Amino acid sequence: MRRVVGSNYATAHAVMRARVEVIAAYPITPQTQMVEHIAKFINDGIMDCEYIKVEGEHSSISAVIASQAAGVRSFTSTASQGLALMHELLFSAGGLRLPIVMGVVNRSVGSTGGIWVEYNDSMPQRDCGWLQMYVETNQEVHDMILQAYKIAEDKRVLLPIMICSDGFILSHTVEPVELAEQEEVDEFLPKYEARHSYLDPKDPIGSGIVTPREYRQEFAYQIHRAMLEAKDVIEEVNRDFADAFGRDHSGLVETEFMDDADAAFLTLGTVTSTARGVVRELREKGKKVGLVKVRAFRPYPVEKIAEVCGDVKAVGVYDRSVSFGVGGPHYLEARNALFDSDVPVIDFIGGLGGRDVTEADVRSIYEVLLEAAKTGKAKRNVEWVSTRGVALG
Repeated sequence: MRRVVGSNYATAHAVMRARVEVIAAYPITPQTQMVEHIAKFINDGIMDCEYIKVEGEHSSISAVIASQAAGVRSFTSTASQGLALMHELLFSAGGLRLPIVMGVVNRSVGSTGGIWVEYNDSMPQRDCGWLQMYVETNQEVHDMILQAYKIAEDKRVLLPIMICSDGFILSHTVEPVELAEQEEVDEFLPKYEARHSYLDPKDPIGSGIVTPREYRQEFAYQIHRAMLEAKDVIEEVNRDFADAFGRDHSGLVETEFMDDADAAFLTLGTVTSTARGVVRELREKGKKVGLVKVRAFRPYPVEKIAEVCGDVKAVGVYDRSVSFGVGGPHYLEARNALFDSDVPVIDFIGGLGGRDVTEADVRSIYEVLLEAAKTGKAKRNVEWVSTRGVALG
């Protein structure tokens, strides 16, 4: 069924089709519509689900941790300060290996605050044991919610996952989206069967209790290993989804014009769409530029990045967040992936607080990268895009 919808509706519809049985979420702009749509589905009798009303995000994540630990497929969603309020419990969900799916509609965390997109809400949660995927379109967010359950519930992973979408750019912008039918999803996504950390009154266990020093390190290693194995699972589930629905989102990364590129730009989220147009324009002018859309931030596709950027002469990394005094979080990950490369790797921080990243901005970024590819040097390692008082290059 093809409809013109925003990402909040697309997410809600996919959650319904995934036959989620428990939802607990607290409204916060720009995510509010998502829970409103879900509440309407339940009220209209087209979704069989328990919706738990809560007084805040600390309670909503607590509720879905409990429901998932009872063996029930669960969902929550939030944004910005709401995600920050969940922080303490995010470690519990990861540590208990509970495959919860959360829709995060990215929004800046203050102060200074705002209601528009920035990744300084989700990226600081990178070490909580959650997978993080970033999407470009409303179709992709719908499809990734369905894929997310299959990825998270795979026995090689069993970790919670966030599907991160750009606030307002996707949440409040409508696009044509192919909404999955129930029969299609039932065939793709089997019923959830809890195999671990399962609270059964007939077989009592202790879960999430204090861990002696003799065992804590092994728990952490198992999560680390599961995060690494998730890379293969993400690729496999993407292929399964493409076979079932005819839409291939390319797994961990998607590339464009990378075969002979001198300069590559690594993007996340909706800025990718802007960069696509610029890359095609520059290619028509004979510029050897390429684009790498990074879809997974946790696990970060280290090997894929090293592979696709292996022959380029300069790499740019887009960041819609900043780790003050160092650069952007994405830059740190990409530079780590390319640690044994001698090409310049340049961070481009822009779009903070929802500021537009325009085609002109991306053209300027590629100019800096092509100059670095020619000289083999970066004038600066961290560049601030369209920032008052700061010039690129």
